[in-house]
Amino acid sequence: MHIEILVEDASGENLLKSLLPKILGDHGYPHTWRLHAYKGIGRIPQKLNAVGDPTKRILLDQLPKILRGYGKTPGIDAVVVVLDSDRRNCVDFLNELKALAEGCKPAPNTLFRIAIEEIEAWYFGDREAVQTAYPGAKVNILDNYIQDSVCNTWEMLADAIYPGGSAAIKKAGWPLPGQVKCEWAEKIGPLLEVDCNLSPSFGKFRDGLRHLVADHP
Repeated sequence: MHIEILVEDASGENLLKSLLPKILGDHGYPHTWRLHAYKGIGRIPQKLNAVGDPTKRILLDQLPKILRGYGKTPGIDAVVVVLDSDRRNCVDFLNELKALAEGCKPAPNTLFRIAIEEIEAWYFGDREAVQTAYPGAKVNILDNYIQDSVCNTWEMLADAIYPGGSAAIKKAGWPLPGQVKCEWAEKIGPLLEVDCNLSPSFGKFRDGLRHLVADHP
């Protein structure tokens, strides 16, 4: 089975590079995939036939066009779209995404998976991995995190493991936030135990992928 996987930024791409072989097996044995990182999540277009600016590579802005293109492309068995919920209502957001996919003609077999509130919640789901990657992590902050809560997740992780915390990252400004998140993906991602993660949204991502390939003829 071949899967095209879309994520909203480079840190998500780096994380999934580590996770996908743990979930699906080694690339090509028997499943294959390609990862595509975008430069932000954007918004679902009001008109599905609207033509966005492809040079900006904003995921939701381009998603109707992307899905229609995949729907016409032989050899693509499924598309998986991984997004942060941020402050959105997860149920409503998922329904909007499904409606978008249903409105694309033709549409590929599409699976949406949403990290609550941000993909950094998946790191919190494996505290041992975080503390192994960052032995100096502040235990009191890790203790205060409520799994998959809306709590400024990446900032809370930064406060636990980054010198000076999220305030230092925000003060430095772009591109440091993106660089730090990519570092977390590279250092924590390979240590994550996919079958023991406490994040419900990660569990739905893992199980959704496994069901997807299990259902493929």
